[in-house]
Amino acid sequence: MSPLQRLLVAVLASLPAAALAQDYLPPEHLVGIALEAQPNVRAAMARAGAATANARALSVGSHEFEASVIPQYRTTDADGDFREWEALLSRRIRLPGKARLDRQIGDHTRSAADLRLDDAEHQAARRLLELWMGWLGSSVSAEETSAQQALLVRERDALARRVALGDAAQRDLELFEAERAQLAVQAIGARAAAIAARQALAAEFPQIPLPERAPALPEPVALPGDVQAWRELIIARSHEIGIAREDATRQSLVAARARADRRPDPSVGVRVMSDRSNDERAIGLVLSVPIGSAYRSAQAAAESANATAAEADADAVRLMIEQAAWATAQAAQDRMVQWQLQQQSLAAQTAASTRTRRAWELGEIPLSEYLLAQRNQRQAQLAEALARVQALQAILLVRVDTHELWHPELASAQPHAGGEPSP
Repeated sequence: MSPLQRLLVAVLASLPAAALAQDYLPPEHLVGIALEAQPNVRAAMARAGAATANARALSVGSHEFEASVIPQYRTTDADGDFREWEALLSRRIRLPGKARLDRQIGDHTRSAADLRLDDAEHQAARRLLELWMGWLGSSVSAEETSAQQALLVRERDALARRVALGDAAQRDLELFEAERAQLAVQAIGARAAAIAARQALAAEFPQIPLPERAPALPEPVALPGDVQAWRELIIARSHEIGIAREDATRQSLVAARARADRRPDPSVGVRVMSDRSNDERAIGLVLSVPIGSAYRSAQAAAESANATAAEADADAVRLMIEQAAWATAQAAQDRMVQWQLQQQSLAAQTAASTRTRRAWELGEIPLSEYLLAQRNQRQAQLAEALARVQALQAILLVRVDTHELWHPELASAQPHAGGEPSP
């Protein structure tokens, strides 16, 4: 078992049940259907089929048999007229080593296309996560704002009754009404954002039916292990790195093929002739060899330069993925800490708001101070809810990027199968 496999076994074994629960996510079987239906995935699937066909073509080779027939009529003054004909059947032959290079080029082209298909599904999974959590986050914001609005309306109604009884001033009721109107504006904006997020999700992934109400969100559970371990797993499973390496290897083989093509392929054929109305017959072999020129040398030099560029591109892709993997894994840790701090802030703000309300009821502070405390508590509640969504999304993104979530094509590559994880 490789070090990465041991890491994966340890990670999955240490995940608590709460972390594996995904009731707030779409069903796995619907996710698979939705990902396969994405236009970029269908395009990548078609290109993978084209790459397979191209690999077969390269394996067979482009040289085909060529047949030519020349009928002719000969007229002589001494012997009369004769019917004659000439036929030639020939074919170019790939020199030793060229067929092997062509097969290898086809194999790496097909491998790169397969990886591009996997990466298209991976990018679609990332997009689904972004839209799904965006919908959940906007729904949480809308529900939280609506609940706060309902609570404020009840408090305003209670104050209105006190004003009617002469126990409170009309000015306090007007302050409450202004606060309610401001919160109503926020609630309208939050509902509009939730509707827009739901519409975007339904438009891009219509295969996943959405419930009328967004599911409740659990408390985030930190990923086990350290950032470096998850970063290495993301890099090891990166499709982009695999694609870049396959492209670089393919281009290196193309350069080798161009160098081999400096020796042109010969043409071998059989020629049959009939002269003087079949009185004379002949059969022979025909060998044709093109004479190479500076063009072939220039082509070989160009492909060699392209191979060097492809190697540099592959190094750049790996560096980019390494940086992105670190940022993704680090974000999961940072978002978790931020949510925990928001929880502490909410608890402190709730306690302060409770004391402030009691002080206002006893007439120790003005209503404006109580409303400010209530506003701060509402902001803390909303900040905690959004921090919860962001922490969950950051943790799920690590699982998507390590291909442990919404990547059914890797089922056969899990550690218990005894194989290396796919790049």
